[in-house]
Amino acid sequence: MSLLNDSAIIHPPGFYVIGFLTFPYISVYIIFLAFVYLVTVVFNVLLMCIVALDENLHTPKFLAVVNLAVIDVILNTSTIPSMIKTFLFKDNFVPFNLCLVQMFVHYFSASLESFALAILAYDRLIAICFPLKQNILNTRPIMFCIVSLTWVYCAGLLSYSTSIMTRLSFCGSVRVFSYFCDYAPVFRLACNDYSLQWAAASASMMNLLGPLTFIFLSYVSILVTVFKMKSVSSRMKALTTCIEHLILVLIFYAPIFSIYLIGLFIGSIDPDQRVLSLSLAACIPPCINPIVYSLKTKEIKTRIVALVWRVKINPF
Repeated sequence: MSLLNDSAIIHPPGFYVIGFLTFPYISVYIIFLAFVYLVTVVFNVLLMCIVALDENLHTPKFLAVVNLAVIDVILNTSTIPSMIKTFLFKDNFVPFNLCLVQMFVHYFSASLESFALAILAYDRLIAICFPLKQNILNTRPIMFCIVSLTWVYCAGLLSYSTSIMTRLSFCGSVRVFSYFCDYAPVFRLACNDYSLQWAAASASMMNLLGPLTFIFLSYVSILVTVFKMKSVSSRMKALTTCIEHLILVLIFYAPIFSIYLIGLFIGSIDPDQRVLSLSLAACIPPCINPIVYSLKTKEIKTRIVALVWRVKINPF
């Protein structure tokens, strides 16, 4: 127990995450998530190694790609291992401080994922709309600064959002109906005023809306530039480089916005459906990002083919 403004603040030993306790076919779903996590780690780490080993890939574009790969691994690591542990050991208890850590890491990486997609949109914007100024507007130092700023911003914002959870007093239920120590389901268990935490959760939507707005405006500019091109082949080539990125944007934003907006402002969504939808929305994009976007890139495929041939010629 700690004191704040002369009021007793009660912190429980921890919380019980109960989102999947009554979920049908939970064993099948956990096996699926284990596969998703394996693919996430293997392909994203493979991508990071390829970029690190090939100096030709040390460009602003692939710095942004590696940034996304690192975030993908962190995002799925923040939830899937704990879900597997809960299923295998039938232990759904999460200590209070560990709950806050998981909360921070998950929303930190989710926010970074949103900004990472915006950074990739920036790379496409400069390459297509300002090709002659690419060496000025999109250099490695500039890309490194942009990536670093997003990490610092998200770390600071989520540190504040998580720290204010310690101001809440939990004197009733400690059963969190979610698939991890989720921010809103936890603060709604408090028996004192949680309007500050609700405001922080609402404000955090800007971490999604801001980058999404930038992505939308970037593609408006890209389309305007593309349709000014006289050559049809040039138009198609420019648009083709954007398709994979647009797929990632749709996969990441569509389910998150639909579930969070309904849950935060309407609150009428079925709890089981919310848990399943959110877990899938959070876990699937990091798994398919390197497959849909990075590993289909010409430079990456060329490097992979070269590595495979090298292994065939010199197996030991």
